[in-house]
Amino acid sequence: MPPRPLRIANRAGRLVLLGDGVALDVERASGGRFGPDPMDVWAAWADFRAWADDVSPADGEPFERADLGPCVPRPAAVYAIGLNYRDHAEEAGLDVPSTPMVFTKFPTCLAGPEADLPLTSNRVDWEAELVVVMGARARAVPETQALDRVAGYCVGQDISDRRLQFKDKPAQFSLGKSLRGFGPIGPAVTTLDALADPLDLAIGCTLEGEAVQKSRTREMIFNVPELVAFLSRHVDLEPGDLIFTGTPAGVGSVRTPRRYLTEGEQLETEIEGLGVLRNRCVPGGT
Repeated sequence: MPPRPLRIANRAGRLVLLGDGVALDVERASGGRFGPDPMDVWAAWADFRAWADDVSPADGEPFERADLGPCVPRPAAVYAIGLNYRDHAEEAGLDVPSTPMVFTKFPTCLAGPEADLPLTSNRVDWEAELVVVMGARARAVPETQALDRVAGYCVGQDISDRRLQFKDKPAQFSLGKSLRGFGPIGPAVTTLDALADPLDLAIGCTLEGEAVQKSRTREMIFNVPELVAFLSRHVDLEPGDLIFTGTPAGVGSVRTPRRYLTEGEQLETEIEGLGVLRNRCVPGGT
């Protein structure tokens, strides 16, 4: 039988499997075979998948979405890809890249799917993104084998303080996109077998109910297998590492007039088959 599709989450700091409105605590359900730390699963991914085939998340208990933290809370590395949708490059007036444009987000920026979003200036911007979660080490992996190394996907937001990012030259990409709370992810890591086509998913976000981004992941310039193969030629991708895969058109900094997040607004980010992030904008500092 094929493996059971899984949704792996972090409930109040504990590893859980999500079902329909319920969460199954992995440590308790496994009799201690797997620990409670949401990070422990990635180093034991193959064993975990085999065990999970014989359990049912429906046996879990009801939970509140507010209890969900970042589904991968402490990855060793968080890679990010710039200008990976043609329409976003065009709206920014930049050349379409011939190779992936890579930067990093610092892992301490990660936040949960319902976390407040602190506004560190009056130029904080949104970027809806598909996030890849690695399930096995990848070194020089060919594109044809790349998805075999991926544990699953989650929804992400690459929040950016444009004032800090572009204050000086050269730009501060990694720092401007890594302030506290600037990496909401979740609500769970969904395995690829739960998706009809893991390379073609609807993606978008709304701000106070107004659609500001809407696209499909098939519009990426470099798709997920290409990104995994490219990165793994240069660095070792480790289990639990994240790849933010880029954002489509519709960000605030290139609109006319420009539009940025303001206190009290709710930013909702959704990807087909993966779920929704709901992040309320609140006052923030550095």
